Amino acid sequence: MENLFENQDIIDINIEDSVKSSYLDYSMSVIIGRALPDAKDGLKPVHRRILFAMHDLNMSARAPYKKSARIVGDVIGKYHPHGDTSVYDALVRMAQSFSMREPLIDGQGNFGSVDGDSAAAMRYTESRFTKISEDILKDIDKDTVNFTANYDDTLKEPSVLPTRVPTLLMNGSEGIAVGMATKIPPHNLNELLDATMHILDNPEATADELMEFIQGPDFPTGGTIFGRRGIIDAYNTGRGRVRIRAKHHIETRGKKEIIVLDELPYQVNKARLIELIANLTKDKQIEGISEVRDESDRDGIRVVIELKKDAMSEIVMNNLYKSTPMETTFGIILLAVYNKEPKVFTLPELLNVFISHRKTVIIRRTIFDLEKAKARAHILEGLKIALDNIDEVVKIIRASANDSDAKEKLELRFGLSPIQSQAILDMRLGRLTGLQRDKLEAEYQELMAIIAELESILKSEEKLVEIIKEELSEIREKYSSKRLTDIEDSYDEIDIEDLIPNEPMVVTITHNGYVKRVPIKSYEKQRRGGKGKVAVTTHDDDFIERFFVTNTHDTLMFVTNMGQLYWLKVYRIPEGSRTAKGKAVVNLINLRPDEKIMEIIPTSDFDESKSLAFFTRNGVVKRTSLSEFSNIRSNGVRAIVLDDADEIVTAKITTPSTQYLMIFTSLGQCIRFDVEKTREQGRSTRGVRGIKFKHDTDFVVDANVVDNIEQELLTVSQKGIGKRTTVEEYRETNRAGSGVISMKLSAKTGNVVGAVLVDEAQDLMILTSIGKMIRVDMQTIRKAGRNTSGVIIVNVDAKDKVVSIAKCPKEDDDELDIENADTMDGINLDEFNLKDKPEEENNDTNNKEDNILGED
Repeated sequence: MENLFENQDIIDINIEDSVKSSYLDYSMSVIIGRALPDAKDGLKPVHRRILFAMHDLNMSARAPYKKSARIVGDVIGKYHPHGDTSVYDALVRMAQSFSMREPLIDGQGNFGSVDGDSAAAMRYTESRFTKISEDILKDIDKDTVNFTANYDDTLKEPSVLPTRVPTLLMNGSEGIAVGMATKIPPHNLNELLDATMHILDNPEATADELMEFIQGPDFPTGGTIFGRRGIIDAYNTGRGRVRIRAKHHIETRGKKEIIVLDELPYQVNKARLIELIANLTKDKQIEGISEVRDESDRDGIRVVIELKKDAMSEIVMNNLYKSTPMETTFGIILLAVYNKEPKVFTLPELLNVFISHRKTVIIRRTIFDLEKAKARAHILEGLKIALDNIDEVVKIIRASANDSDAKEKLELRFGLSPIQSQAILDMRLGRLTGLQRDKLEAEYQELMAIIAELESILKSEEKLVEIIKEELSEIREKYSSKRLTDIEDSYDEIDIEDLIPNEPMVVTITHNGYVKRVPIKSYEKQRRGGKGKVAVTTHDDDFIERFFVTNTHDTLMFVTNMGQLYWLKVYRIPEGSRTAKGKAVVNLINLRPDEKIMEIIPTSDFDESKSLAFFTRNGVVKRTSLSEFSNIRSNGVRAIVLDDADEIVTAKITTPSTQYLMIFTSLGQCIRFDVEKTREQGRSTRGVRGIKFKHDTDFVVDANVVDNIEQELLTVSQKGIGKRTTVEEYRETNRAGSGVISMKLSAKTGNVVGAVLVDEAQDLMILTSIGKMIRVDMQTIRKAGRNTSGVIIVNVDAKDKVVSIAKCPKEDDDELDIENADTMDGINLDEFNLKDKPEEENNDTNNKEDNILGED
């Protein structure tokens, strides 16, 4: 024994390291090679090998059935060196309509049932492809995917299939690896294709946005998903839990009620369920059931549960949900292998992986077709040369000693390639006829058109996307199916909104982005010209930019200068005192760096008859249906495409009664035009020109939507000067014009700050840059003509200026009429730096109107 290792190197290895290394190798083998699906084609290795083996056997959906044993033999002999039982079980599952949302194998014979019956032996059953499997393997012979060596390095097998359908989400997958597990539910193919089409147009689409198309899992056995929270969690994080209930209806027979189960939760064994119900009834753990029987047939499931005369079906159903698999929990884990690494995906990530895979497949297919077309064109070019010089070609061939000699002489004489010279030697004499010559030329021209088209696909991302869309549309037409699983809201998921009283609030936001809400009763009314109350304590470099009155249950839409739109419920804004600073908006919504909120719009619904009008600093206007913003998501959406050096100034909701849009500029211009001059556009569009400026330094400061010309507009300047003017005085013009004068400006007035639609049934609230707020009765502000300056509404100090105006419900006896309080739109403001010092004004303005500049 001592001489046994004399001539061999002995390496000391730590047994702990050896075990660790071996176990890691085993773990990765199980993870990558057996238990987990690939994110690209959605298949585990065994399923992929079964389909590829059937492809080798030419088992299309139109081919004759072949014995399942033949397929299993090919799979284990060529690609999958494991037990035949595991391979056959995988094949059987792919043929079961109650296991797969879209079966991949068309089985003939006994392939099991929902009662848990096992399939017949593989020697008895027969199989072939379903039509959808053909699309999963389509173009595999065109070098669209990578091939790897099989287990004994004698054959090649695909590492992934070039599927045209999102198989992973369509049929789902379950598997337990080492230290991890996957459990992906099946989905409706129509919904998946619609979501994929959407994400092709909107690559940054979020899970919440995709849920407009994908309602949730769609199980092949139907049933009802109870509650949406688990779906939302799963699509946003990759993990969630959904409850599935059996679908039933109630029948009556005399005075007795009968519960009939029409559909069962996914993967529930019907026979065991009936047995369990019978045992629970026998043991009196569930009261009120007199009989349970199975009346299912080939048309579907029908489990009859007869109740006693005094039994209530709702109570019995609740007990059945609690004690039996009539309600089950499906724990979703969107785990799959991507680039040989396991990863938990979100819904958008999985669809993007599928799209990326399709792009790769189409590019490789295009390159394959292009090379094939070029090779054929190359031969045709040689044949054309031969036909054009046929006499000399024949002479050279006849004078040659053999084929090799003829090839060399042809190549030397006409500059041909070896392939072309060989094609000329192989050419039949029949190709010399005039008709054959015409066919040759037509084939060549057709090939050149194909080559040009294929090359254009490789150069254009847009064409690539268009091809994917066309293929997805084709798949949708071929395999369209209705949703089987219903989704109902759960009463257990009570929204916190139901526990919060719906009452009016004043919401304020400062220049530096601090927001708060204060009960509206905290503010008292003063006379015009008063000094007001401090609405918030701010720092020297901060001031209140805007405020509005809304209700706690309303939704706030935050429109930013960059054209993004975010959502926030009013009750989620912290409530504070009048002098409280508030909370930073960045802690409530996910703003981007350098992004600033320009408008906050409260709304109680997202009716599609309404639209959201956006106005930019450079005078662009755009309308988008409000329903396009109904799907609330934390990351916001793109609301408008902005030009360089442009930004959002304000946004307003238009209703079916809206007639006009009005835009106001800093230098006193205003334009009024029909709302229909701006047609509704999608979110990702630019809009159209709304107003043309007379001066390069001018810009838009505010805008309004008008229902009728009898409404009044209150225009206010920086120095606290304002006036009420009817809309009728601003004559209607065409969109993109210069408009008319909205206010006569001077050093005493400063530039225009904003304009709001008001009436005498409302009060005016004004904020200044140092944080003062004053409430003014609208009746105390005099009406004036369009080309005037107006009267002093509020006195401002030399270092102060008006920064925001808004309207609010009128008070009665210093108390607000809460019941009739209307919500109001936010006011967008711009900060002005005035160099002119305002003249001293008389502070005693309670009993007189100061018309500082007369009318023209």
